[in-house]
Amino acid sequence: MATKTAQPADEALGYEQARDELIDVVRRLEAGGTSLEESLALWERGEELAKVCRRWLDGARARLDAALAEETGEAEGTGETEDADA
Repeated sequence: MATKTAQPADEALGYEQARDELIDVVRRLEAGGTSLEESLALWERGEELAKVCRRWLDGARARLDAALAEETGEAEGTGETEDADA
């Protein structure tokens, strides 16, 4: 549990930091040699980190979709205006 208190608040983690820590958690789990309690704590931390990464990726997807929709809307708006003038 002491390692959990040393972790920054999940909301403050950037994507890369959460991803790197998740990679470390996976490596430690795959290496074995930990007690059941330690393995469960690592698994739980990995789940938390995966959620942080998912939130970042979902946010990035939403921003990309919004930018593409705005670009498409501007292009359609321009096309409609040109058609009306023709």
